[in-house]
Amino acid sequence: MTLTLGSGPFSGNGAGSINFSLDDAPSHRLLFDDYPRRVRALVGGHTVLDSTRGKLLFETGITPVYYLPVEDLDGDSLEESDHATHCPFKGDASYWHLHVGDHTFENAVWLYPEPLAAAGWLEGYCSLYTDAVDLWLHEDEPVRGHLRDPYHRVDVLESSRKVTVEAGGETIAESDRPKMLFETGLAPRPYLLRADVLPGILSPSEKTTRCPYKGEANYWHLHVGDEVFEDAAWSYEAPLTESLKVGGHLSFAGEGIEIEVR
Repeated sequence: MTLTLGSGPFSGNGAGSINFSLDDAPSHRLLFDDYPRRVRALVGGHTVLDSTRGKLLFETGITPVYYLPVEDLDGDSLEESDHATHCPFKGDASYWHLHVGDHTFENAVWLYPEPLAAAGWLEGYCSLYTDAVDLWLHEDEPVRGHLRDPYHRVDVLESSRKVTVEAGGETIAESDRPKMLFETGLAPRPYLLRADVLPGILSPSEKTTRCPYKGEANYWHLHVGDEVFEDAAWSYEAPLTESLKVGGHLSFAGEGIEIEVR
């Protein structure tokens, strides 16, 4: 998605036309960009990270990663680790454990004490694994999934295109009033009203996922004849602001699912 995945210019297979050559550029590209919003991370109500000086590292094929100055971490919660890793594009990484009360997350923080010259701007910055803490805050709003990428956009548009959904070769949904969701780096995706789906084929799944741009998705199994297509549909019952129009609508994907948009 965005700059680094899908069709983005840093993805390695970016789509679109440009008026300059990338022939001399490395196949694996890095961009270290300002992220001046206030970001906090908490464990049991204790703040372990608080910064307005963060950066996003955009790296080919990888979701952007948040870095911050080392001094914006709570040093009393950290313990040096003997764990180390090597990145051919950034250098040798050192790690710290995170301890807050009874909460311990090993190798939660990493940094590059002596980064490679091509990534020298990483010196003095570190990063923290998303799941190492209980809560992330973006200004004063909880983060859903990962931090929002400023180059990522979602648009939901009314449409009169004809959409047909098949499961196992049987038509299970038809609509000429879909909501078309366009998301940076991803293929356009139709969302349909439940009224346009065959009655009686949906049963709720326990699966949920979180998207920082759309919200929490609830999943549904499809029962078509004697077949069950697990987690083949999903909906956002309480979507985030930019995705409000798809609230309560269904989208479909998975093995045996075919979608035609005309």
